[in-house]
Amino acid sequence: MRFPLLSARRLGLPRRAVSQILLTQLAIAAGVAVLATGLFLAPLSAQLDDQAMRRALAIAQSAAADPALAAGLLTADPPAGGPAAADSPLQSSAERIRRATGAEYVVVMDLNGIRRSHPSPELIGLPVSTDPHDVLAGREVMEIDEGTLGRSARGKVPLVAADGEIVGAVSVGIAYDSVRDRLLGAIPGLLAYAGGALAAGALAAYLLSRRIQRQTRDLAFSDIAGLLAEREAMLHSIREGVIALDPGGRIRLVNDEAARLLGLAPDSAVAGRPLDDVLGAGRTTDVLAGRVAGRDLLTVRGRRVLVANRMPTRDGGAVATLRDRTELEHLSRELDSTRGLIDALRAQDHEHANRLHTVLGLLELGLHEEAAEFVTEVVGVHRSTAEQVTERVHDPLLAALLVGKTTVAAERGVPLRLADSTLLPDRLVDPGGLVTIVGNLVDNALDAAAGSAAPLVEVDLHAEGRTAVLRVRDSGPGVPAARREEIFTEGWSTKQPSGPRERGLGLALVRRLAQRQGGSAWAGEAADGGAEFSVVLPEALR
Repeated sequence: MRFPLLSARRLGLPRRAVSQILLTQLAIAAGVAVLATGLFLAPLSAQLDDQAMRRALAIAQSAAADPALAAGLLTADPPAGGPAAADSPLQSSAERIRRATGAEYVVVMDLNGIRRSHPSPELIGLPVSTDPHDVLAGREVMEIDEGTLGRSARGKVPLVAADGEIVGAVSVGIAYDSVRDRLLGAIPGLLAYAGGALAAGALAAYLLSRRIQRQTRDLAFSDIAGLLAEREAMLHSIREGVIALDPGGRIRLVNDEAARLLGLAPDSAVAGRPLDDVLGAGRTTDVLAGRVAGRDLLTVRGRRVLVANRMPTRDGGAVATLRDRTELEHLSRELDSTRGLIDALRAQDHEHANRLHTVLGLLELGLHEEAAEFVTEVVGVHRSTAEQVTERVHDPLLAALLVGKTTVAAERGVPLRLADSTLLPDRLVDPGGLVTIVGNLVDNALDAAAGSAAPLVEVDLHAEGRTAVLRVRDSGPGVPAARREEIFTEGWSTKQPSGPRERGLGLALVRRLAQRQGGSAWAGEAADGGAEFSVVLPEALR
């Protein structure tokens, strides 16, 4: 059940958070001081009462230990009270003890509870005001009680004769006013200490409130709550991934878009866990953790191409943002392919015009047979290329890709041929993934072989059971052995960026796609000294 909270305005409190915190701290400090004072005074009063009773008991014990007091009680006749009683030896001894100890009274009683001494002589010979049964029975008594002289702390001790018989008792009283005076006398000093502690607490509260004021920008609690609500709404509604890290590299916050881009479960508890444990080793983790420096860093996570930026925070942590560039990257690659095809078509159009001019010239010269042979030869070359590819690669997507790449390669002056062992049935589980792999490797091979003395690109694509094996060889400069693993890292490239498209993703995507299907991709050296890229995809065929 939730209860509505009274607002600071309804209670008449200041709206600023720092003022409310200061008032709360002052109230807490004052309450603690009052409580501590009360908790100190309560046992102090009981302690002073106990001390007064023990003092009275000690005086009574000292008086009862005097043999003359017991002997005087046995030999003296019971007085009738009045001035004559004031001159009795027993009364004189009791008064002497009272004056020497500062007690309020020292009363000697006989076995019948009759007073034989008292500070007021007219009370001598009268029964005592409280029950003497316990002390006359041989037990010492300590108490605070009300008597003829008012409230007092009392100590009662049996009076024993020389033969060991109890002949009476001694009762000593200390005025309770003296106990109260001691208690009241301690209060000013205690209040002074409490006031000092309260002042120190108020000063500490003020200094703390000033620091909170600087940290909260002097905002009200309602403003802070509103900012937090807006922050949560903004973080989980924007279409950009946001990850916040603490100084130790642990995750503070992951919004919905970041969880989607990184492939994290929506309900996974990742807050407080190290980034390396959540994402695992890889370039994405290195970029988010700040181990790779730079702006707009590209990384591949699963099937997604991400752009990451990282900004440190004042406390030593960081906030990283992620943008999805998968679709843009696909569009960029399709645009590159389209541009290549347009260039190829433009070259073919130019070549086609030259061939038409040649045919027209042969016809005008009346060389009809030569014109027919020339047309047959030109058509046969293109038809033989397409037939050669489709005979060995039965998947239509891959066959169309290789035919198109062959045309582009021819226009660039780089022969593209299929190895004799190429033979792939139309039973691919993921044709699109293999098209991406082949397209990236062939493009890289064409770029590498274009500047060589004897340019050549060879594609070997065949099946071994349900495993698809792909090898692409080129006549380029090759890849040094020390860098054959580095080239598969996102962002690594020897080419300069052209336009908005980033370089260094093709080989990273090839390896990631291969690993996703349980396969592998690596680089080696071709027989003629160029580069050879190999990809093995287990369970790639039905």
